[in-house]
Amino acid sequence: MVDKDDKGASYKKELYTENARRARFERVAERRINKILEYLRLLGNTSNRTLYLYNDSDVNRIFNAIDERLLQIKGKFKKSKYEEKFRL
Repeated sequence: MVDKDDKGASYKKELYTENARRARFERVAERRINKILEYLRLLGNTSNRTLYLYNDSDVNRIFNAIDERLLQIKGKFKKSKYEEKFRL
C-alpha cells in the first residue's frame, strides 16, 4: 500500500522537474503576453482624436508609466535580488 504522504511528495517533485517548469513557463508566459498585447492594442484605440481628447502630457505620462514598469520587469529576469550589491 502506498502511503498518502509519499504520493503527495512524488507529485510535488514532478512539479519541479525541468520539463514541467519549462512547460509551465511557456503556458503562463504565452497567455500573459497575449493579454498584454491585446491591452496595448486597445490602448492604441484611444489615439483616435475624433473620439478622445488628450494632449502630449497625457501621452508622455502613459508611456513613461509603461516604460518604467517594463524596466522593473526586465530587471526581475536579469538578476536575482540576492545578487544586488550596495553602491553609493
